[in-house]
Amino acid sequence: MNRVNIGLGGTALPALALQSVIYKNEPDAVIRSVVALSLSAANAVAAGKISTWMISLGNSSSDPVFSDEQREALARSVQSAGGTLHVTDFAENLGHGGGHNRLAQTGDSDLIAFVNPDGLVDPGTVVALVNALGADVGIVDARQIPLEHPKEYDRLTGETAWVSGALCLIRRSVFLGVGGFDSDTFFLYCDDVDLSWRVRLAGYRLVHAPAARLFHDKRLTVTADYEPSPVELYYSAEATLLLAHKYGRTDVVDSVMELYRDDRRDHIVRAVAEYRKREAAGTLPTVIAHAGTVAVFNSGFYAEHRY
Repeated sequence: MNRVNIGLGGTALPALALQSVIYKNEPDAVIRSVVALSLSAANAVAAGKISTWMISLGNSSSDPVFSDEQREALARSVQSAGGTLHVTDFAENLGHGGGHNRLAQTGDSDLIAFVNPDGLVDPGTVVALVNALGADVGIVDARQIPLEHPKEYDRLTGETAWVSGALCLIRRSVFLGVGGFDSDTFFLYCDDVDLSWRVRLAGYRLVHAPAARLFHDKRLTVTADYEPSPVELYYSAEATLLLAHKYGRTDVVDSVMELYRDDRRDHIVRAVAEYRKREAAGTLPTVIAHAGTVAVFNSGFYAEHRY
């Protein structure tokens, strides 16, 4: 991807790749997401924030996500907005981080944005993300609507302890420099937290940018609660244990195991069994030493849970 525009400072503007990993998502929902991304990226070009952009979709489903007609029409729509569309069929379910790692290997843009395919970005979101990516900032994430992560961030600087992979922006050099997502350990959840902490260990700050907005489709009950799916419950429970182990917090592993000890819900029983299986096989992730300055746990978890 060539950088063709020159900014006010006389330097080449960055090229951007917007990546989404698809797994059995409804085609119409993905199309809406791509159209919204196209508008936001085109606005960033017009504002002089990026030079060129592409949208890269990775399909982990066994079946094609689009018909030939839908795919061709969507490619024309993206092209008319000034970008290019690439769709890759993985032919296997690589999970969140594994899919993004695969897509990142095929691109050469300066910047990468990871975007959930069930979300809609605001027209000014790409501009807001790029604006927040200062020289010492490793990753910037967006505000999620209607249900935000209950994590803390500095109201003046935006600095935060970790960023969400639902929508975040990172330099390709930083992403590759820390080894990308740890997809061997984390299939769905906590891969973004783990990436965040490794980026912080590399010396970068993390920033939350509330002006960058993502409508992330979370269906609320009449009491404004969120009912997670069985998949969310299982992988969240599993990842909590794996994350604590990776960052050398055996005390957290022990406390979570104690919390789970008498919990007979299926997702908890399965998560504990999977952890014990990896422990017995010697396939738990390698412990990162001296990570206490970045690996902050809250009552046994990396953050207060949304559910």
